[in-house]
Amino acid sequence: MKTLGVDVGSRYVKLAAFDGEELLFSAKLDTIKFYTLCRHAGKVDISRLPVLMEKDFAYKRVVSTGYGRYNVRIEGSAVISEIKAHTLGAACQSGLSDFTLLDLGGQDTKVIRVRGGEVDDFVMNDKCAAGSGRYLENIATILGITPEELAWHTDKPLSLSATCAIFGESEVVGAIAEGAEIAHICAGANLSVAQRLAPLARRYGSDKYVVTGGVALNGGVLKFLGEKLGAELIVPRHPLFNGAIGCAIEAAAVTA
Repeated sequence: MKTLGVDVGSRYVKLAAFDGEELLFSAKLDTIKFYTLCRHAGKVDISRLPVLMEKDFAYKRVVSTGYGRYNVRIEGSAVISEIKAHTLGAACQSGLSDFTLLDLGGQDTKVIRVRGGEVDDFVMNDKCAAGSGRYLENIATILGITPEELAWHTDKPLSLSATCAIFGESEVVGAIAEGAEIAHICAGANLSVAQRLAPLARRYGSDKYVVTGGVALNGGVLKFLGEKLGAELIVPRHPLFNGAIGCAIEAAAVTA
C-alpha cells in the first residue's frame, strides 16, 4: 500500500514515500519553493510536485505534519502532530521501543520520552533559535563556509556566551575582528549548541537517545552533546526525513 508523508518545516519540506514495508524514496525542497510550486486554486496541491510526477508515484493516502501541516489540503488527507510523527519515525528507524528522542530542527528542539513505542511525555523549546539549526546556518554564513564544513570542527572551541542567535552572530563578528581562528569559532558554535541542548535533554534521562532533524547531521554538536549526556546517541539512517517517515507510517497503518 503506497502512502506519502509530508513534513512541512520552517526551512524545508520533506517527503517520504512508503509502500507499507520500506521507504521507497525521500525528497526535500525549500519551503517557499514548495508553496510556489504547489499553490493552486487557493489550496496546496502536492500532486503538482515535480518529484512525484517524475516518479509517477500514485499514493493511496497522504498524512502531513510540521509548521505548515494545515496547509496541505489534499482530498482524503489527514494531519497528525509533530510529536506523534517524529515518535513513529524514530521508533521505526531505530527499532527501539524505549528511548528519548531529540529532534533538533531548524528553529526548535523537541525532547520526547518514548516508552513501549508510545509518547510518555515531551517538552519543546521554540522560543529562541540559539540552540537550533538556524543558528548554525547563520554562523556558517558569517564565516563564509557551508554548514557541512562547520559541522566537524571540535578542536579548541572558542567560548561563545551569547544566549540569543542574533547576539551570537555579533559575538562571532567580534571574535573574527580580534583574530580568532575560523576552526576554533566553528568548534565554539558547535559546543554552544550542545550546551543549550543538554539541559533540555536531561529532563528525560536515558541511556539511549535517538537524534533526528538537520542538526543530527552535525558531528561536532553530537560529539559535545554525547560527552555532556554521557549516553549513547543513535542517529537513524534518515534523520532529516524522520517526521515525514512517521507520517507515511501513520498513513499505512490507517489504510491497512
